[in-house]
Amino acid sequence: MNITLIGYGKMGKTIEQIALRRGHDVSYKIDQSNHDLLHQLNGSKTDVAIEFTQPEQAFDNLKYCLENGIPVVCGTTGWLEKRKEIEAICLHNKSAFFYASNYSVGVNIFFHLNKWLAQVMNGYPEYSIMTEEIHHTEKKDAPSGTSITLAEGILEYYPGITTWVNEAKSKSTELPIVSKRIANVPGTHTIAYESSIDTIEIKHTAHSREGFALGAVLAAEFIKDKTGVFGMDDLLQIKS
Repeated sequence: MNITLIGYGKMGKTIEQIALRRGHDVSYKIDQSNHDLLHQLNGSKTDVAIEFTQPEQAFDNLKYCLENGIPVVCGTTGWLEKRKEIEAICLHNKSAFFYASNYSVGVNIFFHLNKWLAQVMNGYPEYSIMTEEIHHTEKKDAPSGTSITLAEGILEYYPGITTWVNEAKSKSTELPIVSKRIANVPGTHTIAYESSIDTIEIKHTAHSREGFALGAVLAAEFIKDKTGVFGMDDLLQIKS
Protein backbone atom coordinates (compact mmCIF):
# COMPACT_ATOMS: atom_id res chain seq x y z
CA MET A 1 0.00 0.00 0.00
CA ASN A 2 1.19 3.51 -0.81
CA ILE A 3 0.82 5.86 2.15
CA THR A 4 1.20 9.63 2.10
CA LEU A 5 2.17 11.25 5.39
CA ILE A 6 0.72 14.71 5.93
CA GLY A 7 2.69 15.93 8.90
CA TYR A 8 6.23 14.68 9.33
CA GLY A 9 7.11 15.51 12.90
CA LYS A 10 7.94 12.97 15.58
CA MET A 11 4.63 11.17 15.11
CA GLY A 12 4.92 11.15 11.34
CA LYS A 13 8.42 9.69 11.52
CA THR A 14 7.25 6.96 13.91
CA ILE A 15 4.32 6.14 11.61
CA GLU A 16 6.77 5.89 8.70
CA GLN A 17 8.93 3.38 10.57
CA ILE A 18 5.96 1.18 11.40
CA ALA A 19 4.45 1.45 7.91
CA LEU A 20 7.74 0.34 6.33
CA ARG A 21 8.07 -2.45 8.87
CA ARG A 22 4.61 -3.69 7.86
CA GLY A 23 5.57 -3.78 4.18
CA HIS A 24 4.04 -0.51 2.98
CA ASP A 25 5.61 2.26 0.90
CA VAL A 26 5.61 5.92 1.90
CA SER A 27 5.06 7.76 -1.36
CA TYR A 28 5.04 11.34 -0.03
CA LYS A 29 6.09 13.06 3.19
CA ILE A 30 4.52 16.49 3.50
CA ASP A 31 5.35 19.03 6.17
CA GLN A 32 5.63 22.81 6.49
CA SER A 33 8.62 22.98 4.15
CA ASN A 34 6.84 21.39 1.16
CA HIS A 35 3.15 21.83 1.95
CA ASP A 36 2.39 22.87 -1.65
CA LEU A 37 3.00 19.26 -2.60
CA LEU A 38 -0.37 18.43 -1.06
CA HIS A 39 -2.15 19.95 -4.07
CA GLN A 40 -0.33 17.62 -6.43
CA LEU A 41 -1.65 14.49 -4.73
CA ASN A 42 -4.15 12.17 -6.33
CA GLY A 43 -5.14 8.56 -5.97
CA SER A 44 -2.56 7.27 -8.45
CA LYS A 45 0.34 7.13 -5.99
CA THR A 46 -1.55 7.35 -2.70
CA ASP A 47 -3.87 4.64 -1.42
CA VAL A 48 -4.38 6.32 1.97
CA ALA A 49 -3.13 9.55 3.55
CA ILE A 50 -2.36 9.76 7.27
CA GLU A 51 -2.77 13.27 8.65
CA PHE A 52 -1.11 14.37 11.91
CA THR A 53 -0.60 18.15 11.75
CA GLN A 54 -1.94 21.15 13.66
CA PRO A 55 -5.57 22.12 14.40
CA GLU A 56 -5.50 25.15 12.10
CA GLN A 57 -4.29 23.05 9.14
CA ALA A 58 -6.34 19.88 9.54
CA PHE A 59 -9.62 20.90 7.93
CA ASP A 60 -8.07 22.10 4.65
CA ASN A 61 -5.81 19.03 4.47
CA LEU A 62 -8.71 16.64 5.01
CA LYS A 63 -11.01 18.49 2.63
CA TYR A 64 -8.45 18.36 -0.19
CA CYS A 65 -7.84 14.63 0.25
CA LEU A 66 -11.51 13.67 0.40
CA GLU A 67 -12.41 15.81 -2.61
CA ASN A 68 -9.59 14.28 -4.63
CA GLY A 69 -10.19 10.59 -4.13
CA ILE A 70 -7.72 10.06 -1.30
CA PRO A 71 -9.00 8.17 1.78
CA VAL A 72 -7.58 9.77 4.90
CA VAL A 73 -6.79 8.78 8.48
CA CYS A 74 -6.71 11.77 10.83
CA GLY A 75 -5.09 12.00 14.24
CA THR A 76 -5.05 15.79 14.62
CA THR A 77 -7.14 17.09 17.51
CA GLY A 78 -8.46 20.56 18.32
CA TRP A 79 -10.45 21.10 15.08
CA LEU A 80 -13.57 19.04 15.79
CA GLU A 81 -16.06 21.88 15.48
CA LYS A 82 -15.78 21.15 11.72
CA ARG A 83 -15.91 17.37 11.99
CA LYS A 84 -19.52 17.07 10.74
CA GLU A 85 -18.60 19.10 7.66
CA ILE A 86 -15.68 16.81 6.88
CA GLU A 87 -17.85 13.72 7.33
CA ALA A 88 -20.40 15.20 4.91
CA ILE A 89 -17.66 15.91 2.35
CA CYS A 90 -16.46 12.33 2.74
CA LEU A 91 -19.89 10.85 2.12
CA HIS A 92 -20.65 13.21 -0.77
CA ASN A 93 -17.44 12.17 -2.53
CA LYS A 94 -17.88 8.47 -1.70
CA SER A 95 -14.49 8.48 -0.02
CA ALA A 96 -13.26 7.14 3.34
CA PHE A 97 -12.48 9.08 6.50
CA PHE A 98 -11.14 7.57 9.72
CA TYR A 99 -10.86 9.72 12.83
CA ALA A 100 -9.78 8.91 16.37
CA SER A 101 -8.76 11.19 19.19
CA ASN A 102 -6.28 8.46 20.11
CA TYR A 103 -5.10 5.51 18.02
CA SER A 104 -3.70 3.41 20.87
CA VAL A 105 -5.45 0.06 21.27
CA GLY A 106 -4.99 0.34 25.04
CA VAL A 107 -6.54 3.81 25.17
CA ASN A 108 -9.59 2.64 23.25
CA ILE A 109 -10.07 -0.17 25.74
CA PHE A 110 -9.66 2.52 28.43
CA PHE A 111 -12.48 4.54 26.80
CA HIS A 112 -14.86 1.64 27.33
CA LEU A 113 -13.64 1.02 30.90
CA ASN A 114 -14.24 4.72 31.59
CA LYS A 115 -17.84 4.49 30.38
CA TRP A 116 -18.50 1.36 32.42
CA LEU A 117 -17.11 2.97 35.59
CA ALA A 118 -19.13 6.15 34.98
CA GLN A 119 -22.29 4.10 34.65
CA VAL A 120 -21.57 2.43 38.01
CA MET A 121 -20.50 5.60 39.83
CA ASN A 122 -23.55 7.57 38.73
CA GLY A 123 -25.39 5.90 41.61
CA TYR A 124 -23.02 7.35 44.22
CA PRO A 125 -23.38 11.17 44.30
CA GLU A 126 -21.01 11.49 47.29
CA TYR A 127 -18.12 11.08 44.84
CA SER A 128 -16.85 14.08 42.87
CA ILE A 129 -15.16 13.50 39.51
CA MET A 130 -11.87 14.91 38.25
CA THR A 131 -9.94 14.17 35.07
CA GLU A 132 -6.32 14.99 34.31
CA GLU A 133 -4.20 14.77 31.18
CA ILE A 134 -0.42 15.18 30.86
CA HIS A 135 1.35 15.57 27.51
CA HIS A 136 4.64 16.73 26.09
CA THR A 137 5.28 20.46 25.81
CA GLU A 138 5.00 20.38 21.99
CA LYS A 139 1.29 19.57 22.11
CA LYS A 140 -0.58 22.74 21.19
CA ASP A 141 -4.20 22.02 22.09
CA ALA A 142 -5.55 21.62 25.62
CA PRO A 143 -7.34 19.65 26.79
CA SER A 144 -6.28 16.74 24.65
CA GLY A 145 -8.70 15.08 22.27
CA THR A 146 -8.38 11.92 24.34
CA SER A 147 -9.43 13.68 27.54
CA ILE A 148 -12.40 15.24 25.75
CA THR A 149 -13.48 11.76 24.59
CA LEU A 150 -13.14 10.52 28.16
CA ALA A 151 -15.16 13.48 29.47
CA GLU A 152 -17.90 12.88 26.91
CA GLY A 153 -18.03 9.24 28.01
CA ILE A 154 -18.62 10.37 31.60
CA LEU A 155 -21.24 12.98 30.64
CA GLU A 156 -23.18 10.27 28.82
CA TYR A 157 -24.04 8.71 32.20
CA TYR A 158 -24.27 11.86 34.37
CA PRO A 159 -27.33 13.91 33.34
CA GLY A 160 -26.57 16.36 36.14
CA ILE A 161 -23.22 17.26 34.56
CA THR A 162 -23.83 19.09 31.31
CA THR A 163 -20.38 20.15 30.14
CA TRP A 164 -16.64 19.84 30.69
CA VAL A 165 -14.32 22.76 31.43
CA ASN A 166 -10.57 23.05 31.23
CA GLU A 167 -8.99 23.47 34.68
CA ALA A 168 -11.18 24.23 37.74
CA LYS A 169 -14.96 24.05 37.62
CA SER A 170 -17.11 26.91 38.88
CA LYS A 171 -20.48 25.09 38.77
CA SER A 172 -21.67 21.70 39.95
CA THR A 173 -22.80 20.96 36.39
CA GLU A 174 -19.22 21.15 35.09
CA LEU A 175 -16.66 18.35 34.80
CA PRO A 176 -13.10 19.69 35.27
CA ILE A 177 -10.23 18.58 33.02
CA VAL A 178 -6.78 19.52 34.35
CA SER A 179 -4.18 19.85 31.57
CA LYS A 180 -0.44 19.66 32.23
CA ARG A 181 2.45 19.94 29.78
CA ILE A 182 5.72 18.25 30.77
CA ALA A 183 8.68 17.52 28.50
CA ASN A 184 8.90 14.04 26.95
CA VAL A 185 5.56 12.73 28.22
CA PRO A 186 3.77 10.83 25.40
CA GLY A 187 0.43 10.93 27.22
CA THR A 188 -1.10 10.12 30.61
CA HIS A 189 -4.83 10.25 31.35
CA THR A 190 -6.40 9.85 34.78
CA ILE A 191 -10.03 9.67 35.89
CA ALA A 192 -10.61 10.00 39.64
CA TYR A 193 -13.77 9.66 41.76
CA GLU A 194 -13.14 11.14 45.20
CA SER A 195 -15.18 11.15 48.40
CA SER A 196 -14.31 11.98 52.00
CA ILE A 197 -13.73 8.25 52.57
CA ASP A 198 -11.72 7.12 49.56
CA THR A 199 -10.65 7.69 45.95
CA ILE A 200 -11.27 5.42 42.98
CA GLU A 201 -8.87 6.07 40.11
CA ILE A 202 -8.23 4.64 36.65
CA LYS A 203 -5.22 5.68 34.60
CA HIS A 204 -3.68 5.06 31.19
CA THR A 205 0.01 5.84 30.71
CA ALA A 206 1.64 5.68 27.29
CA HIS A 207 5.32 4.74 27.30
CA SER A 208 6.07 5.80 23.71
CA ARG A 209 4.47 7.03 20.49
CA GLU A 210 4.60 3.56 18.93
CA GLY A 211 1.16 2.51 20.17
CA PHE A 212 -0.43 5.59 18.58
CA ALA A 213 1.52 5.15 15.34
CA LEU A 214 0.69 1.46 15.00
CA GLY A 215 -3.01 2.22 15.43
CA ALA A 216 -2.86 4.85 12.67
CA VAL A 217 -1.25 2.38 10.26
CA LEU A 218 -3.82 -0.29 11.17
CA ALA A 219 -6.54 2.28 10.45
CA ALA A 220 -5.01 3.01 7.03
CA GLU A 221 -4.99 -0.71 6.25
CA PHE A 222 -8.61 -0.93 7.40
CA ILE A 223 -10.05 1.85 5.19
CA LYS A 224 -8.19 0.99 1.98
CA ASP A 225 -10.86 0.23 -0.66
CA LYS A 226 -13.70 1.17 1.72
CA THR A 227 -16.10 4.10 1.67
CA GLY A 228 -17.66 5.78 4.68
CA VAL A 229 -16.81 7.28 8.06
CA PHE A 230 -14.99 5.08 10.55
CA GLY A 231 -13.42 5.08 14.01
CA MET A 232 -11.51 2.81 16.36
CA ASP A 233 -14.62 0.90 17.45
CA ASP A 234 -14.99 -0.22 13.82
CA LEU A 235 -11.36 -1.25 13.59
CA LEU A 236 -11.19 -3.06 16.91
CA GLN A 237 -14.80 -4.32 16.85
CA ILE A 238 -15.27 -3.23 20.45
CA LYS A 239 -18.87 -3.35 21.57
CA SER A 240 -20.27 -1.28 24.43
